[in-house]
Amino acid sequence: MEEPPCREEPLACQEEEEDNDDKSLSHVVGLSLCDSAPLLWRVQDLKTVRSQGLVGALIGSLPRTPRQNGRLGRPLLLLPEEERLLSEHQAAAALPAGDQDGGGVEQYEEEQQRSYEKQSILALEDRKSALHRAVTSSLTGTDVGHGNTDETLRGRLEALDRSFTFPRSALAVQLSTVRAGLTYCPEARAFLQADWPIREQDNPCGDVRYQVFRDLRERGFYLTSAGKFGGDFLVYPGLVDSHRWCPSLPGDPLRFHAHFIAVCLSLDQPVCLLDVLAVARLGSNVKKTVLLCSLGTDGGVRYTSLQWSGMV
Repeated sequence: MEEPPCREEPLACQEEEEDNDDKSLSHVVGLSLCDSAPLLWRVQDLKTVRSQGLVGALIGSLPRTPRQNGRLGRPLLLLPEEERLLSEHQAAAALPAGDQDGGGVEQYEEEQQRSYEKQSILALEDRKSALHRAVTSSLTGTDVGHGNTDETLRGRLEALDRSFTFPRSALAVQLSTVRAGLTYCPEARAFLQADWPIREQDNPCGDVRYQVFRDLRERGFYLTSAGKFGGDFLVYPGLVDSHRWCPSLPGDPLRFHAHFIAVCLSLDQPVCLLDVLAVARLGSNVKKTVLLCSLGTDGGVRYTSLQWSGMV
């Protein structure tokens, strides 16, 4: 595999990144673990990992359009390799499983009850206004005196007060866009800055994946999951200078297609020839080059590129 050509970063991008370097390095990302899945909920955490070239995948629904999956929102699901890279740079802290909820259920129920009481009062006032208009318009132009009109209206309003019930099915529910317990209060910030260990990941195959992931990141490539292409990573061309990233440069996964499909293998792992042909053909069909990635005996990563040229 040839080394990516070196290009100079735009001056404006360099100045913008230098201004944000200190902020990105000093910010500790808070990982919320759902079973074995590392999730990021806060906007600042998403900006921090994005500025470091980590992409992840949004898996949450949008508050205003929850019944669709074309556009997704928080939380951001990180790859295991992205989580491990953050832990190596001491840029992430995992929240304890018992403290992730932070009393969110009780707080939500209390807010729902307060909202129900307020909406009940507003609904009763609206019903009284409608009754007042109806009684006034029905008695206008008749021979009924003004005093009788007031007495009739008063009686109906009193009866409405006694019998009115606001159904809970009519309650207007507000979809929260901030998760309780993951705020920017000083206590939460102090906790996230504590030396909380990230879970260990002792897996031989996972170690090969991580070494490949780290090597490609150091070479300046963006990486995302390649499960739907039968590989380990989709590799996007990027540009890095002293670990300062500029998302507007070509190769950003949000704007461009991947160039490579990385398949991670052990150096001594036997591979069936039909599997090699299948992945090479798949890469050709989606206009991508397949990379067979393995750890060498010297500790470096070796790459073998496959391109379909036809059957003999």
